[in-house]
Amino acid sequence: MHQVVFDRSDEQIVGKHTPDPLRYAFSGKRGPHAGGAMSPVPPPFVQKTLSDAFQFSGKKGNRCLYIHIPFCRVRCTYCNFFQYASSKSLIADYFAALVKELKFKAAQPWTQSYPFQAVYVGGGTPTDLSAEQMLTLGKLIREHFPLTSDCEITLEGRVNRFDAGKFESALEGGFNRFSLGVQSFNTKVRRAAKRLDDGDVVMATLQKMVSYNAAPIVIDLMYGLPYQTPENWQEDLESYLESGVDGVDLYQLIEMQNLPMARLVEQGKLPEPADTAAKASMFEVGVNFMAMHHQKRLSVNHWASSNRERSSYNSLAKTDAQVLPLGAGAGGNVNGISTMQTRDMETYIAAIEANEFASAMAFRSQGSESFNGAIKAAFDKGVLLKRDFAEWFERLMPLFKEWENRGLVTISPFAVSLTMAGQFWSVNLATNLLSVIQSQDKVEAAVC
Repeated sequence: MHQVVFDRSDEQIVGKHTPDPLRYAFSGKRGPHAGGAMSPVPPPFVQKTLSDAFQFSGKKGNRCLYIHIPFCRVRCTYCNFFQYASSKSLIADYFAALVKELKFKAAQPWTQSYPFQAVYVGGGTPTDLSAEQMLTLGKLIREHFPLTSDCEITLEGRVNRFDAGKFESALEGGFNRFSLGVQSFNTKVRRAAKRLDDGDVVMATLQKMVSYNAAPIVIDLMYGLPYQTPENWQEDLESYLESGVDGVDLYQLIEMQNLPMARLVEQGKLPEPADTAAKASMFEVGVNFMAMHHQKRLSVNHWASSNRERSSYNSLAKTDAQVLPLGAGAGGNVNGISTMQTRDMETYIAAIEANEFASAMAFRSQGSESFNGAIKAAFDKGVLLKRDFAEWFERLMPLFKEWENRGLVTISPFAVSLTMAGQFWSVNLATNLLSVIQSQDKVEAAVC
């Protein structure tokens, strides 16, 4: 097989020649996740396609369950996922439909054929469910789905109004991991982002949950927010250790148009958030801090302070694992069919009541999802091992060498490892590599 051909002068692919690739290799991050090629299923055939996908067991492999709870009390200024303001009556109607969808999909032959390694209840703010709903949901998951004995069942949420009663109900329901969006412990930074509690309340609540010693507690911290400085970012990192939680994700703020933060900045109500170079510096500080304090690195963005934290769902979702989606706005893939469920509440509930799939769109895999998943997982880990990519490792060597010349990777006989700069730009690199491969496939197909 021939080595890949690409435009070596295209800085969008290979990066810029710069003495500071961490901050300036690319003009900006391309997005939160790397993507892949899919072909759309025509709308009239979506229901039949999904029904067929669920009728046979398919291949044995990793499986995850994703359940979406599309409610928040307040929309954070940086958030692109907000759907509905929390309302007891609306949540009750939604939860009833969600339970029906859960039982419908759980009964399908595909679902029952192999066990699930990880379950993630995300949002939105799943902790806006009532204590009773959390208990019910956890029990339904364990009752209706085949789960591995070590299945990680995560409940995502925020500290606000996640009191002891709710926490204990979630534990009783069978949730065994909790992922909480802290973003910052600094009250001024939190208020500007529309986070609802002061930093000292967040700290006290986290430490209370940790004191149960019942399940791993992990948090998200975000860098690049308005009013965030190198000093209070350092304090956030130190607060992570002080809290005693089991792990942390460090995420950079991704500027997206038409979000509340952008409008507030335009109106002069918020200062400009950090630029890419400043965020790169904060990433470097975070990585070095974690290494200094001997935190176990699970990915380019995630660390564990104890052996209890595995981050199974997040790791598996970046591979070729199949993900069963439940709820309005949930996305996943089953037997080569990827789907995004409708975000509109009325449409979702109507579809479930009609015993239909609540899919807004579906896509058919082009047969490369396993390889694409392996690529994305490798970049998420920060290293591409030769043994995992066979002949593609050599075929891609020209691209790897261009990246090495720009300080983004280091090449050894058996691996390509991301440098600090490469880790910061990992999504760009993964996306670019997949783009090069897809272009190569098209050229070879045309020749054939």
